[in-house]
Amino acid sequence: MTAPNGYQILDRLHVDHVAEIDRLIGGLRGNPATIEPKYFYDPLGCALYAAICQLDEYYPTRTERSIFQQHRSEIAEAVGSGGTFVDLGAGDCCKALGWLPFIEPERYVAIDIAGPSLEVALSNMSVEFPGTQMIGLVTDFSRHLEIPAELLDDRVTLFYPGSSIGNFAPPEALRFLREMRGYCQGGGLLIGVDAKKDKARLDAAYADALGVTAAFNLNALRHINRVIGSDFVESQWKHVGAYNPQFGRIEMHLESRVEQNVQIDGIARHFAAGERVHSENSYKYDSAEFAAILVEAGFVLPRVWTDESASFWVFYAKA
Repeated sequence: MTAPNGYQILDRLHVDHVAEIDRLIGGLRGNPATIEPKYFYDPLGCALYAAICQLDEYYPTRTERSIFQQHRSEIAEAVGSGGTFVDLGAGDCCKALGWLPFIEPERYVAIDIAGPSLEVALSNMSVEFPGTQMIGLVTDFSRHLEIPAELLDDRVTLFYPGSSIGNFAPPEALRFLREMRGYCQGGGLLIGVDAKKDKARLDAAYADALGVTAAFNLNALRHINRVIGSDFVESQWKHVGAYNPQFGRIEMHLESRVEQNVQIDGIARHFAAGERVHSENSYKYDSAEFAAILVEAGFVLPRVWTDESASFWVFYAKA
């Protein structure tokens, strides 16, 4: 649909609800039990994540922002001006907002699973940037990235900030980077990547003193109860989030405080005290390590910018 003030929303969200429910139930009945990170993001979960980004312990958001601010002109020169700027996981589009005056794309394509957020953001941005065509694409790219060819005009830059690439295991990250490479015609990829660092700092970032991350993790149980009619009781679970240096990743779990049975699709699933449900991994990378993955995915000449303590990377790599 095209809105009165010129932005356009394309809804290409095709969800097989039966398959999604079956996958969720299968994960919860598994050993070990698992849930997918997307179940964090109901309306309350989105609000809690926004709060996490404001915490003293949670450095990635503000560190990436400071790198963008400090090196804005140099990064913009590397990316080049004009063409199509594709924002993956755009949300409220606030991160892209800082780049549009510098890159001045002819077309901005914001991609996210949350259509209402895109509509609000593009409604405002289309007024502020009347010379840029604004398009919102509502889709879920967590398993497969598919961008209609008609949206990609001239040179294409993909923008994937926020270290979200860390939610993919390395083989899946490589697969996804190859998919992205296929869309970067004549352009490249601008991406944020969290760095390996001191375990204590990483642990604090994912288990903050105020308990906001714990609430975020536990809220997934409330969301799942609504989706499949299960009867998880949040008070009988606790958040566990810690860095595993052997695998270079944060591992988030929900741990049962007591021995209990949970009704999952009408069948009791027994959880022993101390048994865990895995909810998320977040992989961290050395600079050279991630640059090598970019090259393996087909990108060339990766450049990197960082902060004073080298705690976060911003890469730009040409296709």
